Amino acid sequence: MAHLHIFNPEHDIALASNLTNFTAPHAGRQLRADLCYLPALWADEGDYVLVEDADYATRAYRRATRGRKCRVEWVTKSQLAGLTLDEVLPWGWDAALRHQLLHYGMDASILPSEQAIAEIRQLSHRQTSSLVLRQLQGDGFVGKSILCESMEDVEQQLSLHPHLVLKAPWSSSGRGIRFIDAEMDDYHRGWLRNLLKSQGGVMAEPYYEKVKDFGMEFEVTDDGIHYLGLSLFHTSNGAYTGNILATENAKREILSRYIPASLLDAVKEKIINTSAIHSYRGLFGVDMMIVRDDSLFLLHPCVEINLRRTMGHVALALSPSDDDIRKVMRIDYEDNNYKLRIRKL
Repeated sequence: MAHLHIFNPEHDIALASNLTNFTAPHAGRQLRADLCYLPALWADEGDYVLVEDADYATRAYRRATRGRKCRVEWVTKSQLAGLTLDEVLPWGWDAALRHQLLHYGMDASILPSEQAIAEIRQLSHRQTSSLVLRQLQGDGFVGKSILCESMEDVEQQLSLHPHLVLKAPWSSSGRGIRFIDAEMDDYHRGWLRNLLKSQGGVMAEPYYEKVKDFGMEFEVTDDGIHYLGLSLFHTSNGAYTGNILATENAKREILSRYIPASLLDAVKEKIINTSAIHSYRGLFGVDMMIVRDDSLFLLHPCVEINLRRTMGHVALALSPSDDDIRKVMRIDYEDNNYKLRIRKL
């Protein structure tokens, strides 16, 4: 039977809200509508992709892929109740999406239970990233992340690390992050009080001098954790801006200019063997970075874990097979629309 794919990029914000009747911000709704066709890049022939407008999805897919034949069938929410499906595969699972699909008439038996959704949310807490980070330490690695549950806890960390990064336990890319230098001002104190009240804590991390963002993409099945490939991406103020499209060999070569390739292999094997997310099933990505420490380059092996599909997985679906071909994939906002752009480097 076929799978139903859903691009719901508002997932992280929905997860943070933990509401079934969640309404995404305008930007999230527009991103979902404009890039609804993305799952067609990795879906199998005969699968379904949920879209708002089938004609628009066809045109947008053709523009993005330069006329590649589409192998999927577009469906709208009014058609969901009549589908015979093996599985539903969204960008990420949250309580709001489950509620929406039930409202559209889908059978609860092919959706995760409320308990399963709750477990995904709990594992998505940044404390899981902190736990995995501790398991990944070794020579050539750097990184520290502490859960603070009070203003006093944060002040203590600030006394140890005058340049501090505070992160909300649940937040989307580029959101819920504050950089503190030396001491907190009234604005940061107000933000922190609200966060402690709404989410029960904040993650505190030392500030590192980043020189390169990258990540590793994985999938968890009943057989264990499987490595899918490297993701070399760019960010601006913590928000995603684009990915490099290249072969695994080419991406390893880029990173090996800073750190030994053996370090990449070591962290990959440690993640494959971690027990921290053993109950999760599906795709996930681990964001990492190379940092400068005086004259040395060190690997921060777990900046955060995303228990969902990531733009790195999208990049893997578009990666070339020739080591000499390197492109960049970006999500641009042009003419009041989000558009997928692929250009040669």
